[in-house]
Amino acid sequence: MKLSKEQFLPAITTLSAKFSVEGNSWKDKIEEIDQLGLERVAVFPTCLDKEQRQEMYGLLEKTKIKEIPFVHIRSDMSLDELEYFVKRFRTQVFNTHTEKQWPLQHDLSKLKKMIFIENAGFPLDAEEIKSFAGVCLDFSHLENDRIMSPERFKAQEKLLCKNKIGCNHIAAILKERKPTEDGENISFDRHYYKELSQFDYLKQYPKEFFSQFCAMELENFLKEQLKAIDYIVKLFS
Repeated sequence: MKLSKEQFLPAITTLSAKFSVEGNSWKDKIEEIDQLGLERVAVFPTCLDKEQRQEMYGLLEKTKIKEIPFVHIRSDMSLDELEYFVKRFRTQVFNTHTEKQWPLQHDLSKLKKMIFIENAGFPLDAEEIKSFAGVCLDFSHLENDRIMSPERFKAQEKLLCKNKIGCNHIAAILKERKPTEDGENISFDRHYYKELSQFDYLKQYPKEFFSQFCAMELENFLKEQLKAIDYIVKLFS
């Protein structure tokens, strides 16, 4: 089994709206869409409030984008917002953090079979996974656990083998721990890459862990994200 470029999506990420990070802004990324002739991207409106999200949606509609297969939702997003993505951009999967960390503020039960729980912040919980569609596996968070918390890693790995992995986030792994973008923790995972070798860690994970929807959760320019996608696909060729 080989990985294909079609499994990977460059992403409109929004960390720069809240934190001082390397890379370019979400508005700049949207401008890149037509410059690069892209027809499919993932979207991470996770650092945007409702008013900013509405601005984002308007800008996306002005591009030639045909599909946004994968969206990382915020806990304050309403059912109307999710349905907008499904109807306007043919979105097929969403992900959210565990409700222990970010409780959903609206009833999204109508679309829960499209929503996957991410392994971020808090350990995955078997019962919560059952109440949604499955797992959104963030490889960089998993790798950070492998290095820093082996016991937690083993527990997460068991859950991954028993549950559906419906989507993925892919980010970089540093050689040394550094403060995270919010400055609250010190870790190896990072939402910006400087060297393509920062994705070499992915090779140790089984191809079965890679879903049909692998979003590049990176603040890098989209053209740099595309280079990372080519590199990762070659790793598994």
